[in-house]
Amino acid sequence: MALDPDTAQPPFRQQVEQWMRGFQQWLYTLLETTDGGATFQPDVWQHHSGGGGESRVIQHGRILEKGGVNFSAVQGQMSEQAARVLLMPDPNYFATGVSVVQHPRSPMVPISHMNVRYFEAGNGEAWFGGGLDLTPIYVDVEQARWFHEQIAEVCQQHDPGYYERFKTWADDYFFLPHRQETRGVGGIFFDRLTVGKDGDRDQLFAFVQAVGEVYGRTYSELMRRNAGLPYGEAEVQWQMLRRARYAEFNLAFDRGTRFGLETGGRTESILMSLPPRCEWHYNLQPAPGSREADTLRWLKKGVNWLDNSPNPPLD
Repeated sequence: MALDPDTAQPPFRQQVEQWMRGFQQWLYTLLETTDGGATFQPDVWQHHSGGGGESRVIQHGRILEKGGVNFSAVQGQMSEQAARVLLMPDPNYFATGVSVVQHPRSPMVPISHMNVRYFEAGNGEAWFGGGLDLTPIYVDVEQARWFHEQIAEVCQQHDPGYYERFKTWADDYFFLPHRQETRGVGGIFFDRLTVGKDGDRDQLFAFVQAVGEVYGRTYSELMRRNAGLPYGEAEVQWQMLRRARYAEFNLAFDRGTRFGLETGGRTESILMSLPPRCEWHYNLQPAPGSREADTLRWLKKGVNWLDNSPNPPLD
């Protein structure tokens, strides 16, 4: 491995790639231990233009019906059209990251997503991106607030402005405009934290590492808290509908999905984020006053989850 002559360390991109590999292993080990019924199976793949990755997928677990913790480190040259769509300053690129989606068996356990990534363009520009969010089938206000409190604490340790800025970004990003719904109770989202412009590379890298850690810690706890709660067929039917909303977002709006498909990525790994089962029913409306209707009241932008008594925005 070549070393940086100024630091006697591997080049920065290799340092980030090494951490991403180690983080993937730490995270899937934590989640499969929490699940206790199945393991994340490996699927190693190569990218046609250079590099590759390893998908780790769990199916038919005790808690997780389907989930993935995917690592990739790829490089090459994307088409001019793809570069324009993705606002890449140069079609040559290197990208490494870990992408996570978990679809629990029980409708009482939230769906979760986390992504951390690093890009380098051929002109030398480099940036980090990522985020984490929660998609409950039924919104538990206390748990949503706790989730946001954990994220806010991490953000505060790195930059006092990060939480409000990235929470608003998540509200805007994880939004289905054709439904006028947020995908869930949000979290944080950030993209193009550019090395040199938004902070030095070590500061930005440390923040990304902290985002990965807080995801593993909080989501494994939510799995443990909710896995044993009772539910029936009515709750499963609502879960199928809410999973369909998740699929709509990932197929129509998710930038990571677009990047993978535009750059000829591995289809199975890219579409790992989709739920194993979901349903669409024509104009299904929950009964007024039901738990389902109450959940929809919370799926709006601008909820202050750090308030001791948050309220859903007015319709």
